[in-house]
Amino acid sequence: MAHRDLRETRQLIFELLRHFAALLRSEAELAKGELQEKAASAGTGLACLAAAAILALAGLHVLAAALVAWIASAGLSPGLAALLVGGVLMAAAACLLAAARARLNSKALLLSRTIRSVRLDAASIMEATHDRN
Repeated sequence: MAHRDLRETRQLIFELLRHFAALLRSEAELAKGELQEKAASAGTGLACLAAAAILALAGLHVLAAALVAWIASAGLSPGLAALLVGGVLMAAAACLLAAARARLNSKALLLSRTIRSVRLDAASIMEATHDRN
């Protein structure tokens, strides 16, 4: 049975640790970049949510009164006119809310590229260790 030189083994271990540390650094950089992208997307979603709230309030206060008065003057009862106008404005607000939720859901914020890269790295490491045995 041939014995390997301990210096060679030590060198291999140090090389392995150096590569592993470099891999961890690159994965951390990837995660950081992806988190920044996801944060920007979440910021856009929050802006849509704020815009939806502002539009809903402005629409309910400004347009509702004018539109209800106009519909009521056309012969519909004021109560029914108010219900019609309020329903249309709330539907528009619901559409903006749906757009905001799409940008803020957990799947949209998932670090998919980083997860895929870490899985590939783990598979490569496992393959490399099995090939040596």
